[in-house]
Amino acid sequence: MLKTPNQRWSEEISQRRKKCQKILTISESIRYVGLINLYGRTLTGVIRPGTNILLKPDSARNEFFLVSTLFNMRNKISSSIGNMDYAVLRHGKITLIVIQSKEGIYYISVKNSSSHDMVAKLITKIKKIV
Repeated sequence: MLKTPNQRWSEEISQRRKKCQKILTISESIRYVGLINLYGRTLTGVIRPGTNILLKPDSARNEFFLVSTLFNMRNKISSSIGNMDYAVLRHGKITLIVIQSKEGIYYISVKNSSSHDMVAKLITKIKKIV
């Protein structure tokens, strides 16, 4: 029996959500894991239970658009300098790990108390999943 495009899409989103949930289990310091498309639209995301949400929906949408734009613009010069593997953005309250994959852009929020070494280890573990 053939699946409809809607059924296939639902299955893909379910598989991607499972990846996000698996990434969330890597460390207690991970607050949020989401997958966004090249336009900054959230495909799926998982927030750690009990996490204080820092961004309102409009601000989160703008943040995701900004990150996707950064990666898309960087991809245009990748033939000259190589593909962007990941980016780490350290803010006053959180650290963001952004990793591009064939599925989209994984956006991971980590507690700011995480050391540089811990963030590097997280990136290695996350890249094995994505």
